[in-house]
Amino acid sequence: MASDNLHHINSLSDLQSLFASTTYVAVDFYADWCGPCKAIAPGYAALAKQHGAPGILAFAKVNVDVAQDVAQAYGITAMPTFLFFKEGRKVAVNGEQAIRGADVRALTAAAEKLGGLAKKRMEAS
Repeated sequence: MASDNLHHINSLSDLQSLFASTTYVAVDFYADWCGPCKAIAPGYAALAKQHGAPGILAFAKVNVDVAQDVAQAYGITAMPTFLFFKEGRKVAVNGEQAIRGADVRALTAAAEKLGGLAKKRMEAS
């Protein structure tokens, strides 16, 4: 389910459904007890609001304590961890396979890159 351009993922099937309907997906793996996760959450939400484009670019959040199957499937061992997908496959953005930790600069750069790709795709259609 989506609110404020953020998709809250509770299972692998939720994530697979998002992959099936959206070209690019950024995923924030977080935990409620994680201080750095709380610190970067407003910035991630702002990036989702700025760059999210239905069907083209989605921003998802996965609470690793709720959706343990999703965290396990992607080998998440540190929070926050941000992964990026194109057509359901994990991809590197700006040379990064994953962003681990609350690295605002790297996350912003990745979101801007994906946002640019989404904008090109919207203009082409």
